[in-house]
Parts: sequence; structure tokens; C-alpha cells
Amino acid sequence: MMDGMAIEGEVAAMRPRRIERLLLFNLATDDQDPLLAFTVGWIRALADRVPYVDVVTMRSGTADLPGNVRVYSVGKERGWNEARRLVEFYRRLGLLLHEQSYDACFAHMQELFALLAAPLLRPKRVPITLWYCHPHTPLQLRAAIKVVDRVISADASSCRVPTSKLLVTGHGIDTDRFVPAFCQRSRFRLLVVGRITPLKRLDRLVDAIARLHDRLPRGLEVRLIGPTPDGDAAYEAELRRRAAELGVASRITFVGSLGTEALVTEYQAADALVSLHIAGSFDKSALEGMSCGLPLLTTNPAFAPIMTGADAPGLIPGGDVGALAQGIELLANAPVEERRQWGLALRAEVVRSHSLQRLADLLVDEIL
Repeated sequence: MMDGMAIEGEVAAMRPRRIERLLLFNLATDDQDPLLAFTVGWIRALADRVPYVDVVTMRSGTADLPGNVRVYSVGKERGWNEARRLVEFYRRLGLLLHEQSYDACFAHMQELFALLAAPLLRPKRVPITLWYCHPHTPLQLRAAIKVVDRVISADASSCRVPTSKLLVTGHGIDTDRFVPAFCQRSRFRLLVVGRITPLKRLDRLVDAIARLHDRLPRGLEVRLIGPTPDGDAAYEAELRRRAAELGVASRITFVGSLGTEALVTEYQAADALVSLHIAGSFDKSALEGMSCGLPLLTTNPAFAPIMTGADAPGLIPGGDVGALAQGIELLANAPVEERRQWGLALRAEVVRSHSLQRLADLLVDEIL
């Protein structure tokens, strides 16, 4: 990963200017969205630094935003089909460009909108910056990268299309919202946050819990937080069946989707976080948990630089069930204060390299 000095060197050649008006493309602008509610915080952070922010979003809902932000939806929440949303996108963008002049455009996980808007923004010399943080590389991403001015991502593995336009910035975790609130519990609680899909390899966690069923002095409970996509209902059913077969079903709770405030409460009430995702890109939920002071057990090598300074068990090679069970047992049996110190060391790394305030400053002052 590029450090802060490297980023500064990369962007130093870009023209410095004060951004007065920002055009922002978003997927969902909704405080209640189980996966994308955090983008409302990103908009607020940018609005603290830019006098005027206009948001064009695929879908809108409730969002507590300041008065200098205007939000325009292309109608997905109304049930409009793709053709009608396309017409609405160009209608709204055309009106905005007729009324205003923009200093920059920031497309957050909206390679489609960036691609569609480029023919209108280029003649007006509005630079487009695309944020992309996902292991998938769809064709529209590859096409969008050709027409945007720059691409930014949390780490090099989170945007896997080779391009000289890529800048690595770290993530944007609201470390003022995701904060520790340590509490003593009668049982050791593990948290897993994200979609219930085979990519998360939760079957290995079930197997690891079965190995520890009667060995932990304070007991053990696991809470799985997140939606199950329609196509993965059979996977959830298999997890439940396997947990019952191994005698640990009572220890595992499928919580479902939660809003941001409820999610923060879950992080704060847990003892540790598990992330067994196959991909090597940053898992935002893992960073949120670390920001709340939770030790992390993960198979994801992208976290290796962050976890180097912590003495706690962390990286689980290849998702090995035995190593995972051993890591859980070590954390569960560690003195509470020692486990808290491990978590606070990880939080310090998140604040240093992945805080929203840091990213917003970097975007406004040096990148957009």
C-alpha cells in the first residue's frame, strides 16, 4: 500500500484549487440502508469541506444531511425500470449542468454514472474521480476507468484493473461514530458482519465453534449480522443444518440486517470480530469493528500491515479451521484488559490510516 507521503507525491502535480461546488454520484443515499448507510456520513464529511454538494443517486431514502447538500434520485426507490432511470439521469444531470458549474465530480462506487456522465462533463472540463473498492472487475468498470481522470481505492487489491490512474488512499471509516464502549459480559461473544454468502466461508466458523463447544470457560456465542441474498438462501439453510448437526445451533444467532446505530451497539457489545472472506480486498466491516476496539481474526492478507503491531492472534492462514479455533480460544481465555489493549492498538491503526476525516481532507485538498 502506498503511504501518505507517496500519495502526496502522486497528487502534487494535480492542479491545486478550492472546490466550491461538488457533483457526487452515489448508489444509495439512505441512513437505513444495511450496506450503504455509511455513504451518508461520507457526504456529510465532504459537505463540511465544500460549500455546495449536489448528489445524484440511484436510490434515496431518509438521510440527515446539512443544508448545503441537495439530493436527486433517478428513481430506483420508486420502482422505475432501467430505461426510465437512464432518462431521468440524463434529464437531471442536464438541468444541473445548465444551472451550475462544478469544480469536480466524485463517483462513489458508481462507475456506471461516471461512464454515462463523461460525455457531458468532459466538454465542461469537470474532472471525474471514481472510488472503487471491490474485487469484481465488470466491463463497465473497465470502460469507466478509460474516461475518468483518476481512480481511488482503499488498497491496491481493491481495484484490480491495471491502470496508472489508481491512487491508494486507505478507507473512510467514521472513527468518531465507531468507538469503543467496553463492557463485561458473562459469555464470550464473536461477531461476523456482512452478507451471508459462501464467499464469507461461515461453514468454517461453524466447524471451529463445534471444536470449542465445551472448552471455553465463559461459554461462547456467535452473532451473524447481515442480509442473506436471495440466491444464497440455500447456503444459510445449510449453515443452520450443520450447526444443528454439530450441536452448536444454540450458540449461533442469525441477526439479519441492522441500521448503523444498531450495528455500532453490536460492535460495542462484542469481544472479537471474525472475517473469513476469500477476497484480498479490505473488508469495511472489519475496519469498523477494529475502530470499536475489537480484536480481529481474519483470513484476509490485506490486513497484515495493520495487524503487524498487535500481539493478538490475527491472520488465519488459508481459513484453516484448527487455526481459527485456536485463535478464538486464545482470545476468549486472554485477560480482559489484555484483549482490550489488542483492540485499542488496532483502532489506533484504523484512525491513522483509514479514518473518514483523513480521507475527506485528502479528497478535497489534494485529489478531487
